[in-house]
Amino acid sequence: MTADHRTVLICRGTGCESSRSPAIQAALDAELQDSDVEIKFTGCHGMCQQGPIVIVEPEGTFYANVKTKDAPKIVESLLHDGEPVERLYYKDPATKEQLPTYHDIPFYAKQKRLVLHNCGRINPEEISDYVEAGGYQGLKKALFELSPEEIVDIVKQSGLRGRGGGGFSTGMKWQFCQQAKGDVKYVLCNADEGDPGAFMDRSVLEGDPHAVLEGMAIAGSAIGAKQGYIYCRAEYPLAIKRLQVAIRQAREQGYLGKGILGSDFEFDIEIFQGAGAFVCGEETALMISIEGNRGMPRVRPPYPAHSGLYGKPTLLNNVKTYANVSQIVNKGADWFAGIGTEKSKGTAVFALTGKIANSGLIEVPMGVTPREIIYDIGGGVLNGKKFKAVQTGGPSGGCLPESFMDVPVDYDSLIAAGSMMGSGGMVVLDEDTCMVDVARYFLDFTEKESCGKCVPCRLGTKQMLTILEDIVEGRGKPGDIELLEELGGGIKGGSLCGLGQTAPNPVLSTLRYFRDEYEAHIFHNKCPAKTCKHFITYHILDSCVGCQLCRKNCSAEAISGEPKGIHWIDQTKCHKCGVCFEVCPPKVFSVEKRTGDLEIHTGEGESL
Repeated sequence: MTADHRTVLICRGTGCESSRSPAIQAALDAELQDSDVEIKFTGCHGMCQQGPIVIVEPEGTFYANVKTKDAPKIVESLLHDGEPVERLYYKDPATKEQLPTYHDIPFYAKQKRLVLHNCGRINPEEISDYVEAGGYQGLKKALFELSPEEIVDIVKQSGLRGRGGGGFSTGMKWQFCQQAKGDVKYVLCNADEGDPGAFMDRSVLEGDPHAVLEGMAIAGSAIGAKQGYIYCRAEYPLAIKRLQVAIRQAREQGYLGKGILGSDFEFDIEIFQGAGAFVCGEETALMISIEGNRGMPRVRPPYPAHSGLYGKPTLLNNVKTYANVSQIVNKGADWFAGIGTEKSKGTAVFALTGKIANSGLIEVPMGVTPREIIYDIGGGVLNGKKFKAVQTGGPSGGCLPESFMDVPVDYDSLIAAGSMMGSGGMVVLDEDTCMVDVARYFLDFTEKESCGKCVPCRLGTKQMLTILEDIVEGRGKPGDIELLEELGGGIKGGSLCGLGQTAPNPVLSTLRYFRDEYEAHIFHNKCPAKTCKHFITYHILDSCVGCQLCRKNCSAEAISGEPKGIHWIDQTKCHKCGVCFEVCPPKVFSVEKRTGDLEIHTGEGESL
């Protein structure tokens, strides 16, 4: 090995930064500053669970879970004809085989990276990297080779649909705004990503911010707007920092501002930081927030394309929607339309999380199946557990059982199944997951995030949540299931905005596919997944040797007993945390975990 033309890519997305990847970069910089090896930090490469990630090009050597102390060994392999550091190779969770390059890793094999094609490959804080990768060619083509009508037509013919969750035709939306009358128009980017477990938009902004800026500028030229805003939640400090750097550099290089690229087109972008209200992901609430008022949805029509921000025609798209635009303009509508399915073109970006071996950021062609995503890309369910369900679409989505593992992942198929694409969250659930509690968790989120403007959402979600809490805490009663279905239908049909209209989805989908779990809680006083605390009790057997480990670790002080004597648990004090069960020595098995049906487990979780 020689050091000629080597580039070391260090992931510095939020996940890897939190695991000290900046310190790894500093250690490598110190050792390699006088060499021909280039050190470059990038945005998220996707395999978040394996971070910090270091990749050596051109070989594609993939190092996972790198620590600062590993830097000298990596340097040695680069400068002194040393062997690659095999102990840092990625280990396949299924085969346990060590894979030396990212080309060998199944996680990447079935992906098709369009939105993410630069993420993990370029330095997001160097505009030259983006330009060298073909950046701003789409804007140049839009300004000097295409009319505004031709730009809109290309986007329309491509079949691109909104990546924020609604799935409306992007080209149609652009056309409505282009044809709207008004001397002042606005282009807005919705980066108010608030779904639990979602980090798609954040990762794009951190890893390839110029793609979003370029897409917005092209949109501005198409509809006749001079001003754009990116509405980004303040909880994304790294994304905001890199956007600020990108906007400054784009202005300096003539891609934003007056006379862009020597043309007569003027367009600039500002960042507006949201305060973390989930409802501000709704388009009218977002605009009202930018205007300085409390973010609450308003009645439509009029739609934003005719009367949006400050009452002016306004175009609003998601981060991932804009990130597709430059490539579509550059490569043509047919190129993009040739990817995906008949009605869902292109790719989908997902944050793959939950009980999955390889959690992270992925991008796949529309039409792949959950089975391919979970097993071929995600490496299967964590710890060899049995798959139970996959939750798509965030709090607005639904939970789909194993019978839907081979259904195409696209807008229409997921809606027909009782879920939705959403902005791209995908949570894998295993056999130990209580589906009633999952529904309660997501409804608790949407109930808290409701702005309270309309009665169906404000009161209906509260009533549904109260019923779910009663069920998981053992107070469920006959008629609760039917009442949940009735309330869910009313909330969906009567709410003002998408938050309320979709809030019942997790409940209704779990009732549709996991009704037996609701019935078990209500009618049989047990949790089939053995996770709801109300249905669990812990007991100490006569085999107790009085080691006192359970007593010393009980924060509720519910355990009594003398050393070397049999202990006992005061059930009125017990918090049912399970610590006593976990710390009881395996050779003793003195603490039993009993569920509602009196099934007994040993300290190692095996049935007696």
